[in-house]
Amino acid sequence: MAKRALVTGVTGQDGSYLAEFLLELGYEVIGMVRRSSTVNFERIGHLQDRIVLAPGDLLDEASLIDVLRTHRPDEVYNLAAQSFVQTSFAQPVLTGEITALGVTRLLDAIRIVDPDIRFYQASSSEMFGKVVEVPQREGTPFHPRSPYGVAKVYGHWITVNYRESYDLHASSGILFNHESPRRGLEFVTRKISHAVAQIKLGMATELRLGNLEAQRDWGFAGDYVKAMWQMLQLDTPDTYVISTDETHSVREFCQLAFDRVGLDWERHVVVDEAFFRPAEVDLLVGDSSKARSALGWKPDVGFEQLVHMMVDADLDLLTGRLRGLH
Repeated sequence: MAKRALVTGVTGQDGSYLAEFLLELGYEVIGMVRRSSTVNFERIGHLQDRIVLAPGDLLDEASLIDVLRTHRPDEVYNLAAQSFVQTSFAQPVLTGEITALGVTRLLDAIRIVDPDIRFYQASSSEMFGKVVEVPQREGTPFHPRSPYGVAKVYGHWITVNYRESYDLHASSGILFNHESPRRGLEFVTRKISHAVAQIKLGMATELRLGNLEAQRDWGFAGDYVKAMWQMLQLDTPDTYVISTDETHSVREFCQLAFDRVGLDWERHVVVDEAFFRPAEVDLLVGDSSKARSALGWKPDVGFEQLVHMMVDADLDLLTGRLRGLH
């Protein structure tokens, strides 16, 4: 009998890669989607006939109970969130409702319907925020610097709380930044790769960015979703940092991206104060040694390979669009 997994946030970057990976393993995949006027199925278009889409909303516990009762999953991966940091400053209450309380509603629905369901919570390196040590590991204290980071801390601790209070198999992955050609255009990495392609094709001349010195630990989303699955295969639930353990600046990302198409980044990048965050996160770099030993996980795609993959994909995307216009 095939295992069954429910994935919230299935239309997002991670959801689409996770659904692909689980299908390869022979799972039945149920993707939870909100009933909204603008559901974007772009990232799962190629999978849509192979997964079951179920309506449900993290703001509505009754809908979650209904999804669990109808589909009876063995595993639940909670990847849905209001996940854009900048937006969380403009919509802090909504961010808390979805990214923090949404986790509680889902855990509570699992407790009510079937406490044997294995649960994965997508925690985030943004929880470390104003870092107290470098690199950051599972025991590093949290000091979030955005409403998004604060909401993720709540989601993380409520997962630990349900694990300890109700003996749920609930694991939390503290994932550092992970990118791909499926990243949303509002994220800095995709903003860069897309702009590089536009500039190369003569569709734009400049790229406006905020803090070029911000440093992140960037990996490939396709590698990171495997770690989520691996956590739920262990006998004991736990918390794991998932990261490449190296750090790069936004400036380096720009340099590699423009180099890929033979352009000088300094001629096109403009630093714009409008893109600075109210509170900046300084240096995020993970220590994933626990995951590497306990899960046997390691990233396969390196930083340069990731940047090139994203630029190449955006060039293909925009070249295709230009062809369509002629």
